[in-house]
This record gives sequence, C-alpha cells and structure tokens, in this order.
Amino acid sequence: MDLKAMHNLIEESGLPSFREKQIRKAYFSELRKDWDDVSVLSKELREKFAADVKWNDVEELRIAKTKDTIKAALKLEDGEVIEAVLIKHGDGRRTVCVSSQVGCPMRCSFCATGKGGFKRNLEIGEIIDQVLYFARILKENNEKITNIVFMGMGEPLLNYDNVMKAIRLLNDPEGFGLGARHISISTCGIVPGIQKLAKEKLQINVALSLHAPTDRLRGRLMPVNDQYNLSQVLEAIDYYIKNTNRRVMIEYLLIKDANDREEDAKNLSEVLKMRPLCYVNLIPYNETGDAYSASSRDNIKRFTDVLKANNVRFTIRHSFGDSIDAACGQLARKS
Repeated sequence: MDLKAMHNLIEESGLPSFREKQIRKAYFSELRKDWDDVSVLSKELREKFAADVKWNDVEELRIAKTKDTIKAALKLEDGEVIEAVLIKHGDGRRTVCVSSQVGCPMRCSFCATGKGGFKRNLEIGEIIDQVLYFARILKENNEKITNIVFMGMGEPLLNYDNVMKAIRLLNDPEGFGLGARHISISTCGIVPGIQKLAKEKLQINVALSLHAPTDRLRGRLMPVNDQYNLSQVLEAIDYYIKNTNRRVMIEYLLIKDANDREEDAKNLSEVLKMRPLCYVNLIPYNETGDAYSASSRDNIKRFTDVLKANNVRFTIRHSFGDSIDAACGQLARKS
C-alpha cells in the first residue's frame, strides 16, 4: 500500500486522524487481505479508499512449495515480476527473503538474477507487501514471521532510501513491529551504502557477499570489484564495525575449482584474522545454468580445516529450496 497516498486521502477528505491508525493496524497487524476486509470502516469508506489507494502492491502470479520453502512470483502494477521466498527452519524460525529491485545490475557471474537484466528499484510498498504476503500465509497456521533478509533479487544498497524506509516501517511498533535485530541486509560491497549504514540508528544486521579473498579472483566473479575493490570494501566494513560495534557476516559461495582451494582459504583467513567481529557463512553453490558447479565434500573439508587452523569462525549454510530454484543465487526475473 502507498501509505502516503492513504494519509493524504484522509486529510483531503477531512476524516479524523484515528482512521489512519485503524487502517495501519488492519494492514500491518491484522493482515487484512483487501479493503473489503477492513470491517472497522463503513462500506462507504471502504469503497472510497479502494477507488484511490491500492491495498496490495504485489499480486501472486505463481507459487512453488517444498516442505520447508515457499517461493512466490509476484506481479507488480506495471507488469514486472519479482520473486520472494519464505523459509521454514526446523527450530521454528520463519524467514522471508525479499527482493529490493526488479532484476539486478551487478552481473555476478554465478547468480541467475543478474542474467535477466535490471529494470528498476522497488517502491516502499512493493518491498513491504512481499513480507505481508507471506505473513498472511503463515497466519493461517497461527505462525508469524521471525526474520526478514534482504537477500532476494537486486542490490539493496542501490535502492538505499526505499529499503531503509521499508525497514523502518517493518520495525515500527505501529507498523509491522519486527525487531531490528531480526532484519538483515546483504550487499555485494557498495561502499557508500555501507558507510551510510554505519550511521543509521537501527541495530539491523549486515552481510557482505565477499565470495573471493583477492582482487584478481573477486574481479572474475563479481564485476562490482572493478568499482569497489577488496581493500575499499574491507575499509568500509571496518568503518561500519567501528561505528556500530556490530558483527558482520561474510558470505562466501563455495564454487568448485574457482574459489574453494586451500590457497583461497588461507587468503581468506589472512583477510579476516584482524577482524574478530566478522564471521564467515559458507554457502554451497546452487546450480544456475552456468559453467560453475558445487564444491566437493573433500574440497569443503580442506577449506574449513584451514579456517579452523587459523581460528576463523564460520558456519555452513543449509540450502533451502534449490529444487524449486529458490536457493541463494537462483531467483530470476521472468516474464
């Protein structure tokens, strides 16, 4: 929903201010499906708002499910399509992975999203409605969203203003009301955006998609390295940690014979040995139809043995939804 348009309509119509609180509660907390479902408003008011303010900025186009994952293709008002994912963890967590752009301009060689090209940034309502879409699904089973990650389509820090405004509404007790520490942003290394995040008064989590410990290797995998090289990105991360004293997750996709050698693990250890507030999230590569393949178990063991020997903290991410192209790197803009 365009909350600003809703607010303006209330003022222009001379309606009392409590109407806005009623509508926000119906939208964010009660998770009503449309204007007709807002029973606190008269039929006349419901029709008035429905004529001028769209309740949902996304519309379900397709949905795919596994036991622990739901991927939805959502159509926007201009006909563009984005994808978002709900992940059901065994410990009861319910994480929504949202998109911030239609497509992605970063063109990382291992990611399906960038291959479909970039169209535009998402508006605030288009971001929030991805979350509310899954919140309504969970409500049917008396479940709630516990975490939100900006790890879907697009580079969040290239849509900085809209992403941060959406996060504030998702965090606001009078909005969706999710704690800031349960919201994460992943970036491929947009230095100005990381520096701006360091000054935000929100305790959100930050993840850096590193994927290579040297400029030469990172440049082959990620064109963004030509604009913001490794030293610039790490300097920005140091600045973020100094200003926030918060941990940073270093995302590292393990690709067979590309970045999973013992030498790569040693270089990664060297990069992180002076950064105790960084920890590594190793991500098994998910097929995206390119020339890459997943690291073997032996390669992963050798890689992690080096990290252990150098006291680098790490976890290995369990892949969700790879069978329905919902895993990391597999989301794509489709017609």
